[in-house]
Amino acid sequence: WGAERWADEYQVRLLNNVAIFITLAVAYNLINGVCGQLHLGPNAFITLGAYTAALLTMTPAEKTLNFLVTPLYWPLSQATLPFPAALLAGGLVAVAFGLLTGFPVFRVRGDYLAIVTLGFGEVVRVLANNLQGVTNGPLGLKGLYPYTNLWWSWGVAVAATAVVTLLVNSSYGRALNAIREDETAARAMGINTFRHLLGAYLLSAFFFGVGGGLLAHLITTISPSLFTFFLTFNLLIIIVVGGLGSTTGAILAAAGFTLAGEWLRIVEEPTAIFGFTIPGIPGMRMVILSLALLLVIIFCRRGLMGRREFSWTGLGRRLRGGVSGSAPGPGKP
Repeated sequence: WGAERWADEYQVRLLNNVAIFITLAVAYNLINGVCGQLHLGPNAFITLGAYTAALLTMTPAEKTLNFLVTPLYWPLSQATLPFPAALLAGGLVAVAFGLLTGFPVFRVRGDYLAIVTLGFGEVVRVLANNLQGVTNGPLGLKGLYPYTNLWWSWGVAVAATAVVTLLVNSSYGRALNAIREDETAARAMGINTFRHLLGAYLLSAFFFGVGGGLLAHLITTISPSLFTFFLTFNLLIIIVVGGLGSTTGAILAAAGFTLAGEWLRIVEEPTAIFGFTIPGIPGMRMVILSLALLLVIIFCRRGLMGRREFSWTGLGRRLRGGVSGSAPGPGKP
C-alpha cells in the first residue's frame, strides 16, 4: 500500500516485474533445481496462462475490436470472468497442458528431456502465431485492463514461495532431492519417480500460468513474439546464478536480474561528464550484465546460494560467530 501511494508509476511497475519474475523463477527452480530435470519449456506454460487470463478478462466488445481479421471462436467470444478467476483459469489451463505433455516428457532424461520440452515451447508459440481465431495471431491482444498491482503480484509471489518451500521441506520434497541425486537408487528405495516428477512439473506449470496472466495484465499488450525461448533463457540464467535448488537464491537472483536490467539502461544513453558528452552505446547493458554473470559463475560455481536457504537461525549463528570471532579470547591482548 505504501509503495503504491508514494512510489511513482515507473517504480511500481518495476516492483511488479520483480514479483512476477520471482514467481516464475521459484516455479522454474522447483523442476530444474530441486528435481534436477533440464526443463526448457516454461515459455509454453507462460504463454497459455497469459492468453487464457487475457481472453477471459476482456469484454465481448473489446474482443470484437481486437479480432478484426478472424472472429474469436465461441464461447471465448462471450466468456468473461473476474480477474482472480481468470488467473486461476490460466494456471489450470497450464496444468492441463502439463498433464498432456508430462507423460512423453518424463519418458526421457537429460539432454533428450531438454529437447522435448524445448520443442513443446516452440509448438505453443507457433500455434499462438497461427491460431488467429483464438489468439489473434501475430497481431496479439491489445488494450488489456492493467489489473496487475502490487497486491496481486507480490501476493502470488509470496504464495508461490510458501508452497514451494513447504513442498521442498516435506517428505515429497526429500523424495525429489533423492531423485535428483540418484534416480536409480531412489527407485530402488520404492519412490515412484514418475509420479513425484509429474507432481512437481504440474505445480510449476500452475505458477507459470498464473505468472503469465499477471504479466499479460501488467504490460496490457501481448503477442507471440513476447514468449520466445529468450524468456526461458532469462529464467534459466536467474536460477543458475541464484543456485540450482535454492529457493532463496532464485528470489535474490530474480530481483537482482530484473532491477539490474532496468538500472543499466543508463549506459545506453548519452551522458555528460565534466563537460564531455559520452555517447550511449546500444547493447552495452547486456554486455555489462554478461560480464557480471561471467564473474558470478567463475567465483561462485554453484551460484550465489548454492543449495543453501535463508533461515533466521542460520543468520543468528553467523552473526554470533562473527561477534565471537572478532572478540579477543582469554589471555589474549
